Amino acid sequence: MVERAIRRRVALTPSADSAMSQTAAWLIPLVTLLVVATGWAYWSTAVDMFKEWQRDDDYSAGQLVPLVAIFFLWVDRKQLARLPLRPCWLGGLALLVLAQAARAYGVLFLFESAERYSLVLAVAALVLMVAGTAVFWRVKWILLFLFLMVPLPGRIHNMISGPLQGFASTGSVFVLEAFGVRVSQQGNVVTLDQRIPMGVAEACSGLRMLTAFIIVAVFVAYMVKRPRWQKVVLVISSIPVAVLCNILRIVATAVLFLHASSEVAEKFFHDFAGLVMMPAAVMLMFGQLWIMAMLTVPEDKPPQKAVVIGRRKPRGQ
Repeated sequence: MVERAIRRRVALTPSADSAMSQTAAWLIPLVTLLVVATGWAYWSTAVDMFKEWQRDDDYSAGQLVPLVAIFFLWVDRKQLARLPLRPCWLGGLALLVLAQAARAYGVLFLFESAERYSLVLAVAALVLMVAGTAVFWRVKWILLFLFLMVPLPGRIHNMISGPLQGFASTGSVFVLEAFGVRVSQQGNVVTLDQRIPMGVAEACSGLRMLTAFIIVAVFVAYMVKRPRWQKVVLVISSIPVAVLCNILRIVATAVLFLHASSEVAEKFFHDFAGLVMMPAAVMLMFGQLWIMAMLTVPEDKPPQKAVVIGRRKPRGQ
């Protein structure tokens, strides 16, 4: 029976190889055509988004998202290679129609964010049409991660940056008062020692640090082997970590305003502090993972056998 099964498998191998070769013969040109067509259709949208990454510091970290997504695919390449390629044309076309509807809305109503979000939906539609549902569900988190590269719409940006700016001002005043510094606050203007005004501008709201920390947290959560709930907690906790680091940066800048000069303080805030806070945030994330690992017990860990300690009876008794 074993020999018969082996012969049957050997007999089926050429046909399977020929089927795969036939699939590759039409799949490769189709993928090339779809990628070229999508790139041509969204070229202007991608260029405008790249220019905004360069122009707006709050979203400069967005240009790292496509590179990180490609790295995720490379890390997961062995698992992806085992999945079958079964194109899902119906689902892919439905998602592509949704993408084009979002793009048409953005063009008609001059809403650039809708056009940019439609680019991510178009990429997801290509994956579904070409690779199928198995690959699509495997890379679903990577596709969702691509939405982080899109700058927020102006209204949502204002809704977030305003409260962040006020919270950064109030939090820095609280910390400075805790260390004995005489400080007063009027809106987003902090007066140090009743003589040195320091304004917490919109650029100091911490939105740039927030977007960067979320991207780093997603990267760390994807790479570590932990339960899903720990990864979710890690990503969500990056928001208060970013706010706290921004408050500490403003406090350090205020101290330099008092004991150095405004030029030194501004240089520290824009150059040195950002380089220091990112490694500090990564250390906090790994510390949080260590704490969660210490507080939880793996469910699949087998129980240890009890060790009996006693005197061994001699032979013959």
